[in-house]
This record gives sequence, structure tokens and C-alpha cells, in this order.
Amino acid sequence: MTVPLLLAAGAPALPHTDSDARLLLAVLLSIGAIVLLITRLKLHPFLALTLGSLLLAAVAGAPFDKLLTSFSTGFGATVAGVGLLIGLGAMLGKLLADSGGANIIADTVLRRSGTRTLPWAMALIAAVLGLPLFFEVGVVLLIPIVLLVARRGSLPLMRLGIPALAGLSVLHGLVPPHPGPLVAVDALKADLGITLAFGLLIAVPTVIVAGPLFARVAERWVGPLEVPAGPDTPDTPDTPETATTHRTTPRFGAVLATILLPVVLMLGKALADVVIDDPKALPQRILDFIGSPLIALLAATLLGMLTLGRAAGFDRDRISATVAASLGPIAGIVFIVGAGGGFKQTLIDVGVGNAVSEWSAKWHIPALLLGWLIAVLIRLATGSATVATITAAGIVAPLAAGMSSTHAALMVLAIGAGSLFFSHVNDAGFWLVKEYFGMSVGQTIKSWSVMETVISVVAIALILPLSLVV
Repeated sequence: MTVPLLLAAGAPALPHTDSDARLLLAVLLSIGAIVLLITRLKLHPFLALTLGSLLLAAVAGAPFDKLLTSFSTGFGATVAGVGLLIGLGAMLGKLLADSGGANIIADTVLRRSGTRTLPWAMALIAAVLGLPLFFEVGVVLLIPIVLLVARRGSLPLMRLGIPALAGLSVLHGLVPPHPGPLVAVDALKADLGITLAFGLLIAVPTVIVAGPLFARVAERWVGPLEVPAGPDTPDTPDTPETATTHRTTPRFGAVLATILLPVVLMLGKALADVVIDDPKALPQRILDFIGSPLIALLAATLLGMLTLGRAAGFDRDRISATVAASLGPIAGIVFIVGAGGGFKQTLIDVGVGNAVSEWSAKWHIPALLLGWLIAVLIRLATGSATVATITAAGIVAPLAAGMSSTHAALMVLAIGAGSLFFSHVNDAGFWLVKEYFGMSVGQTIKSWSVMETVISVVAIALILPLSLVV
């Protein structure tokens, strides 16, 4: 039986029987191929997702001319909706890193913390810096600070390192404007402001449990670690390029305001949608505009050029160079996200989403739990939280079609929580953490991998009961 692509609006649902089995086979083979290409053949995820889409359509019996339309439509729509935001987030993160703003936040909080509160302070620093920074960038910025504080305070490395990693990881998986949550918001047509609000609500207790509380357990499991040698200050040493420009540093209040500006604007929009609830009212129209993700991040980036760049002594050329340098490293991320959007659209158009909806109803699996489980399986297989989020969002997208705005937002968070489950040897983050902390593979599993699992389980354990009351 040939399975037609459902490109037309309102296309009839696929007949079931043997078509169900064929669709299931198509999904399993395409995801298996993506996993194999990424983990075994070391193919770039962009190419793996593209080839996976081709295989999906071939096994499902879809005509290839329609496949190209479906894939390119999904790719373009995702890049248009998410790519701009990723770019602006990268610009803001680069300004924060190069200006010394990240160190200002860290130093200010650490100066006001005692030995007993340092793990909590480290989690707070990571959470604040995790709002605008990609996970890998946050790790590179925070680890020298963690090593410095552990060495000066003669504290166990895990007691400080786990809270820092937890703060970064939770924000990366649950809170926009990080790529994974943004893609899921776009795929599920969820409200970004509501997702952000719920994301922060879930993130706080999750960071507490997986950070300072679990750190005590990880400290016992891993045992004493020798603190790797590092610089005696978290500041980046002056180079010929920076020696003449780092004569001043941004102020703590200005740095914090710049980081939180997009969060405040997007939350303001979400609050206006609930309190005012009149699209024609001028206050709501204004808040809807300035609280849109593009405008909120654009405003923060422009503000950052003054509060971060100029405050650090950067001239116009240096600010321009910093902004330009931020875009190169994210090109791969944008292409992966775009290819994920193409794969998602192909999944939807061959009818996989509709079939999953019916299977979910037949098996009586709650939609949020199903989204989490699918993301967990793909995360375990591929090692990529972003690939897990993109693929799971594409598979369960039809389930969100009839959901309220609050439950669609919770579906985004459930998928994001699943995408963080048990990072292991097929995840680049696993090796990044292992090398920075000088741990063995076993020690990294006992600390980092278990911490990621705690984050995933605690988050879904909070999301499911929350869905019953909102």
C-alpha cells in the first residue's frame, strides 16, 4: 500500500491495518538510521537527519517529489522561526563572555557567599548565566571559576561542580531561548511566554534537587578528586587583542538587567495575555510586540552593546567584530535545527503524528508522558538533547493540536526533560565534563550522567501533577 503525503490542509487520516505497521517500520528505520549515522559513522547530524527523512519517506511509500517539498518547507519554517533567535542569543552570549560580564556576575555572588552557601551560589550563577548562553559556552566560562573556588576554599570539587552543571543543563533543556525548547515551541505551536514562565517554575526546584542536594551524594560516590591546575583568576588573560580594551568592566546591575531583559519582556507578554486578554487593547498590543521573542532578544542584544561592550571599553570595531564572531560557531546548530524541522515535517506529512495520536489513545498513555518517553529513547540512542527534542516534537506534534496553551507549553517541557536523560559516552557533553574535571569514565557516569537523569526525572515528576491543576 502506498502512503500519500498529507500536504493538503484537512487531508483525511490514513487508513489503519497494514499502513500502521508500515508507518511504524518507517519511523523505526529512519530513527535507527539517524542514530547509526551519528554514533557509528560520525556523520554530521544535519546530514543524518536529511538522509533519515529520505529513508522515512521511502519506507512509508511517499512520492519523492512531495518529500522534497515537505522537507524544504519544514527546514525553511524552522530556520525562519528559530534561526533568528539562536543568532541573537549567540550575539548576546558572546558580548557577555568577551566583556567580562560573566565573571562580574560570578565574582559578585561568590563574594557574598559563605562556605556552606557556595554550592547554592554556584547553582544561582549557572542559572543566571544559563539564560543567554549555550551549554558548552557556559561550561567553558564556569569551570575555571569552579576550579578556582574549590582550590581557594579547599572544598570538594563535586560539591561545587554539580550545582554549576545542573544550573546550566536545566536552563539548556527547559527554558527558551535555547535551541531545543525554541524548536519544540515552534513545532507544537505553544505560547513562548507561557512556556518560559512554566519553564522557570519547573527549573527552580529541579536545579535545587539535581544541584546542591545531589552534589552531596555525587561527592560520596565519586570520592576525592584532585582539583586540576588552573589560572588563579577566572578572568581571561590579556592578549594583544584584548590588552588595550579590557581597562574597564561592566557593572553588576547593568549585566544582570541585560541578561534578564528578554525574560522580563516575554513574561510581560504572557501576563498581559492572561490579565488583559483583549488583542485590541493598546497596552496588550504594545506588550505583545515588545514581548515577542525576536524583539525581546533584539532589544537585549542592542542594550548589551552598550551595557557590556561599551562598558568594557570596546570601541565600535571591537563590538562589531565580537558580534560577527558569534555567528560562525552556531552555523552548525542552525543547520541541525533546520534539518530537524524538515524531518519533523516529513513525519507529520506521511501521517506518523496522526498514527501516534491514535496509538496513544489506544494504549492509554498520557500525552505528556509519551512525549517524555520518546525524547528519552532518542536521547539515549543519539546522545544529542537537541536531536531528541526535535524528533520527539515532530512525532507528538498532532497530540498538541487540541491542547490548551498551558498544556502545549507543558508538552514542550516534558520533551525537554526527556531530552536530558542519562548523558553517556555518545554525548559530547559527557566528554567535555570528564576532561574538564579530570574524572574517569566511571566517575563521570556516577556524577554527570546520574545528575542528568535526576534532572529529567524530577522535571517530569513536577510537570505531570502540574498538568492536573492548570
